[in-house]
Amino acid sequence: MIRGTIIARSSSRLFRACTSSRDYTTQTPINTGILFVPEKEAWVIERLGRFHRTLEPGLNFCIPVVDRIAYIQSLKEVAIEIPDQSAITSDNVVLQLNGVLFLKVKDPYLASYGVSEAEFAITQLAQTIMRSEIGKIILDNVFKEREALNLQIVQALGKASEPWGIECLRYEIRDVQVPQKIKEAMQMQVEAERKKRASILESEGQREAAINRAEGLKRSQVLESEGHQIEIINRASGEAEAIQRLAEARAQSIQIIARAIANKRGADAVQLAVAEQYIEAFSALAKTTNTVLLPSHSGDVASMVTQVSFCFMI
Repeated sequence: MIRGTIIARSSSRLFRACTSSRDYTTQTPINTGILFVPEKEAWVIERLGRFHRTLEPGLNFCIPVVDRIAYIQSLKEVAIEIPDQSAITSDNVVLQLNGVLFLKVKDPYLASYGVSEAEFAITQLAQTIMRSEIGKIILDNVFKEREALNLQIVQALGKASEPWGIECLRYEIRDVQVPQKIKEAMQMQVEAERKKRASILESEGQREAAINRAEGLKRSQVLESEGHQIEIINRASGEAEAIQRLAEARAQSIQIIARAIANKRGADAVQLAVAEQYIEAFSALAKTTNTVLLPSHSGDVASMVTQVSFCFMI
């Protein structure tokens, strides 16, 4: 005996679930005149074989013999297992599916008199609607859009079961079994997709590494060229400064020599200095070359000094 099911329970009827051979018959209480209805239950009373009223939870009074408790409906939310069934997707793939349906009785009268064997009827309806909805989509969408598919099944069940006084709250597709060949093909597709992503990631990594190397080489070349440029500028500045200082020193020496020449006996001193430089030049030339220079008046030193002094004065 199972309590809490939505099936109308009566002593004169036998109800069976569509996937089980167990007996769901429940003996209704005997009408003693004073009845206590449990919470979340509704007792349907017949008087002389016709529907009379529905007893609410709590204390109720009925006429013995005349009134009879015909059905006991549970108002709790219950879960019904939807057994395995075959369904064909729009791309002709045969699937095996099952699910769980959650519902509750909204109208005890309609649940008692609107349908015979309510659980069997709602189970068959759920299977039919699920096959219909599966046939509208392809295999990939069965996995991607399961939540939307569950919602569509609930909406269709709600419209169909409304005349029975039953409210379908939600439906969940529990297991989806695909043929072995399809499963192997899907696994190969997943592996190929993973290899593709790995290859893309590897190529992106290589590209980033090449870019980084190129950027590093470019930066090093820029720094090297900047350093070379600075070196050239510094060398040129040093040479310019050296030339300037040399020129300044030369100018100062010339000024000193000019002032010395302007003094008394300056001309004689100049002639002596020129003669000494002349002799030093010839001495150095004799040490570094085999060339022999024979100046005119080589025997007259005074004449040579006079010529050099004349050239310097010019």
